Formats: sequence, C-alpha cells, structure tokens
Amino acid sequence: MRKLLLVGAAAVTLVGLGAASASGQTPRNEAFRMLALFGDVLGIVEQAYVVPVDDKKLIEAALQGMMSALDPHSNYLPPAGFDELQERTSGAYSGVGLTIQAEGGLVKVISPMDGGPAARAGVNAGDVISSIDGQSAAGLTVSQVSEKLRGAVGTSVEVTFLRDGEEPREVTLTREVIKIESVTGRIEGDFAYLRVSTFNENTGRELDETITRLRAENPGIKGYVLDLRNNGGGLLDAAIAVSDAFLERGEIVSQRGRKADQIQRYGALPGDLTGGLPVVVLINYGSASASEIVAGALKDHQRATIVGLTSFGKGSVQTVIPLRGGADGALSITTARYYTPSGASIQKIGIEPDLEVSRSLAEARIVSRSNFIYSEAAYATALDSSIGAERKGPHTPQEAPGEDYDAEKDYQLERAFDVLRAGGSLAQLAAAPEGIIVTPPGTVLAATGADDAPEN
Repeated sequence: MRKLLLVGAAAVTLVGLGAASASGQTPRNEAFRMLALFGDVLGIVEQAYVVPVDDKKLIEAALQGMMSALDPHSNYLPPAGFDELQERTSGAYSGVGLTIQAEGGLVKVISPMDGGPAARAGVNAGDVISSIDGQSAAGLTVSQVSEKLRGAVGTSVEVTFLRDGEEPREVTLTREVIKIESVTGRIEGDFAYLRVSTFNENTGRELDETITRLRAENPGIKGYVLDLRNNGGGLLDAAIAVSDAFLERGEIVSQRGRKADQIQRYGALPGDLTGGLPVVVLINYGSASASEIVAGALKDHQRATIVGLTSFGKGSVQTVIPLRGGADGALSITTARYYTPSGASIQKIGIEPDLEVSRSLAEARIVSRSNFIYSEAAYATALDSSIGAERKGPHTPQEAPGEDYDAEKDYQLERAFDVLRAGGSLAQLAAAPEGIIVTPPGTVLAATGADDAPEN
C-alpha cells in the first residue's frame, strides 16, 4: 500500500532505453556498469578494510547516500525506520518529540512536537543536533539520529543543540510515550482557538470533534483562529480534510508529477464546519508541507487571513513504497510538486502572510538576516519551484512587539484575535472604529515590503 506524505524523501529511477552516451554506452548499460562497480568496491572493502565490516550496514548507507543526493527529503528507511514512520503517522510513539531532517551532514529540527520533552526544554525549529550522549552527530543520517533519540520510556538522553548566535545548549531529555493529539481547542472570549500540531490519520476526525465541542460550549462563536505554527506536516489526506472543514467548494490542492499528464486535483466537499465564520490562520517558518497546503488553500479562496511569518516552503509530495512488504524497509520518494488553487508553487517560496508579524524582536532580527532562517530554500539540493519565483530575502517584518511587551504573552495570537475582532480581514482591521482593536503596546511597524533590516 502506498501512503502519500508531505514530510520525507525523494525518488530514484533507472532510465531504461535511450540514446547512447559519448562513450557509446546506453543509459541502461551505463547503469549496469556502475552497479558492477559498486559490487567491486564492496568486495574490496570487505577484503582490505582495516577491521571486519557489516555488509548490510554498508549497503544501507549506500542506499541512504543515493537517495539523499536527489533532494533534501530523499530517504531510504531501514525496517526500524519504516516502523517508526508508521507509528508516527498513526498517532503514538516513544521518544523525545522531534521532527528532524538532514542537511549537509547535519540533522536539524523541523519542529518540536507540542507538549513533548523537546518542546518543554525550549528546542526550536532550525536547531542543529550537535551531539547525542557525548558522541558527535555530524554525518549521521536521520534514521541513525532517530534510533539514538528513541528508547525505553523513562530513560534519558543528553542532546546538544546549536542555534545561530547562541552558545551550544546541552539538554537532558527524558523519553516518554508521545501520544500525538493532533488537534486541540479552546474558547477565547467570543472566538475559538484551534491548534493543529501535526497531520496524521486522526487529524480530520479530531478537528471535526473539536469544532463540534467548542460550538456546544459557546454557540455564539464569532470566528476561529487556526494555529499551524511549527507544524512540520504529515499526511496529504489530513491536509485535505482540514482544508475541507473550512470550505464549501473549490480546489484545495493539485499535485503534478514528472509528466505533463500526471496531474491530480483534490477538491472540497459541501459543508463548512464553521458556518462561514471569519478564520485567521497562524503560520511561521516552522510551518511546512501539509500546513502550507491548508494555508495556501484558505488564502487563495479568500476564506482566511494569514498572520505570522512566511512558511517553510516545502512544496513536494512523497510516496512511501515498502520494499518486499516492508521487510527490507521502504523508500520515501518525491513523486510530485503541489500547487495551491491559484496555481502557485510553494516549493522553496512558502506561503507569505497577509499580515506579517514576528513573535518577538529577536525573531524579527532573524527574519532580517535570512541566512539564519531555516527553510527549504536553504537546502543546496532542494527542488526548484518550477515557476521561476524565489523566496523573499532579508527584510523587516511589518510588525513586532515592543521591548516592553510581556514575553509570556503570544503577540502573533493577539494580532490574530485583533483581525477577528475587526471582522476578519485586514481592510476591516484598518478601518475598525476606535475601541474595537486591542493592539498590544509598543508595536514596531515597518512599511509593507520594506527590505531594510533592523540594527542588531
């Protein structure tokens, strides 16, 4: 069975027939020659290396290296890694609560999972895993790091994280059962707050149940905030279900493969669970893949106002293909790019917010120096966008909290509620009568589209 993911991997295909190369070899013959070369090298290593080697580990490493050469999300999953992936998408596993990805011999955090050990310890999107239990993590694959981070419930692991502009942080994380409650919600005055932390097999059902519960608690709800910040993605089906919950009709997303006729479109079914009430979607640079499908669909249909920071920019779809029924693991293969209803590709670009708001002045400074931003565009081997567009470079966000703003409060969320109080759109926000908007004090404003960076 194939399962479409929006986190993960990429594809390898041996092209069969074709014109001969300059050396007189057809692509097929050249491929077989290189496979024979691989066997020769393996034989030499077996005989000549200074200590005995494990053939299985060498071949698995070769498979992982081959896949990682294709794009940042390419991956060969050994049997244990495939089992872990199935556990994560089913909604429960044992570990420290991190979504991770390899880049240039380093493993970085895409997002910490809500309420998990890593999130409670202050781990952020973009942090680099430097060492685990005193051993360097440089050069390790995602599967190898995952294996080291997982373990028996109640045991601890020492992890050192690197973050731009800061000293290395050594953190002790106690492993626990990570039961992923993908959707949570609460009433905030006249509004409902919905948090979607990941997209797994349960997300669509949980969102339906949460909205139903909140409407029962407050039948007079006037609008919804959908928080997708630091949501690193998950299943395509779950992204479609979440988008559909807020739409009556229309295309949600299309995916386009290698050939011109490989186009698949997904549309909304009748029935908006919120009854058409105003919606604000919160995103940041930790919002990836499935999160971007939802934000892009609701933005293109003018169903929601997007608040926060430009999202990660992962616009590719992965298909997980078990090898020999999973006994030999699986390949997670990039099979398509995805496009929002307007035809925009998000790959390497991300979803830009309607109201750009950073959570803190420190975060605003990070945005002003895009080399510090962890995004798809930072990968040297990332697929291009296919539409010739590029991610916005260093710039000053439109808004950030002032120096005196209470750090315990969530400035982005407050601004999302401000939009709802005004009626749900930026035009209404700008024209709202005095007294309706409760803007936190000390707001720092930048001209829309300004490219000047704040002083550091």
